[in-house]
Amino acid sequence: MAVSKDDIKVKGMTVGKVLFTEEQIIERATELGRQITEDYAGKQLIVLGMIKGAVLWMSELVKHIDLDVKLDFIAASSYGSSTTSSGVVKVKKDVEMDLYKKDVLIVEDIVDTGTTLAFMQKYLAERGPSSVKICSMLDKPSRRTENGARVDYTGFQVEDLFVIGYGLDYDEKFRNLPYVSYLEPEDVDKL
Repeated sequence: MAVSKDDIKVKGMTVGKVLFTEEQIIERATELGRQITEDYAGKQLIVLGMIKGAVLWMSELVKHIDLDVKLDFIAASSYGSSTTSSGVVKVKKDVEMDLYKKDVLIVEDIVDTGTTLAFMQKYLAERGPSSVKICSMLDKPSRRTENGARVDYTGFQVEDLFVIGYGLDYDEKFRNLPYVSYLEPEDVDKL
């Protein structure tokens, strides 16, 4: 389904211009999938999705990784119902696979401050994997904290906007949009 670059209306409200179309997202997932295939050739790769937000990006990405990968999920958050990170990370669902001596690729929807992913890298490192790297659909480097995680594979860089769609949400809304858009502060007040 193609999305026009006109203003997007949800519940009669304009939520901003399309930042990245579904076609752009698929194209970038294809490129990163090829790179990941090269980088992990001959290795045991576990692709670990950060739920809920990374599910759509992860599913698109793994279609383009030409390796026998294993999939698992973990849930952690530092947001709650806010548009800014609280800085306190809570693990809500843990990994079920053995990570020992495996290469782990954490797939995330967006890296903002990097606090959650820095915590996750340390948390997962305790299980003895060969490596733990990060692939994020979106990266917001302007918000990265001094101790924030570094992204190894980036789909797109974004400005300091509150982005929604393609798995990204605001208080569990807008995850199913087939593109990435954003909420203006005045839009948040209307929700």
